[in-house]
Amino acid sequence: MGIENYIAFFTATILFVLTPGMETIFLLNKSISQGRKSGIYTNLGLNTGSLVHTLFGALGLSIIVAKSAILFALIKYLGAAYLIYLGVTKVFSKKELIQEGVEVQKKNSAKKDFKSGFITNILNPKVALFFIAFFPQFISPDKIESPIPFIFMGVSYTIMNTVWYLFLVSFAGVFSRKVRENQKIGIRMNKISGAVFVLMGLQIAFM
Repeated sequence: MGIENYIAFFTATILFVLTPGMETIFLLNKSISQGRKSGIYTNLGLNTGSLVHTLFGALGLSIIVAKSAILFALIKYLGAAYLIYLGVTKVFSKKELIQEGVEVQKKNSAKKDFKSGFITNILNPKVALFFIAFFPQFISPDKIESPIPFIFMGVSYTIMNTVWYLFLVSFAGVFSRKVRENQKIGIRMNKISGAVFVLMGLQIAFM
């Protein structure tokens, strides 16, 4: 496959996956605020984004973005604006954190959660930089131009990340049920989660 010391890559990736980051906070926020189903679809969206980054890295597009100040800034500020938009919407919303009934059960809610996870990952320049800085360290010099080892490692990373996120979603489901039982806590948590999104957006903008 053109990979040197896959065991070392596997171990390092596990440590990276277990380290909380912006996407972990985003996932937990979604899972606690909107329930386990929302967390699962957000997880799928986030990791589909990882597969796209894998493809970009394999084709060399991530390197082009990293070397282009204009493209990098464009992606960075689009990602920041999207998170800030989500946050501001939540902060000024008068709805409770978790809403029961038909509205939550709409089919497009799953698509919305998937889309938010996907966009958050795609517009996070840190993910692209991680892929192009980390993966090549484990690729044989004579295979560095081949997309196969990059794709293999990207898929491995995505699988490990998906499994870990599913565990977090299940854990967050416990808190989701408790929040659902108290309307006042739900409204306050909605505004707090919105503030967290805004802070994450500002973090990306000033990165």
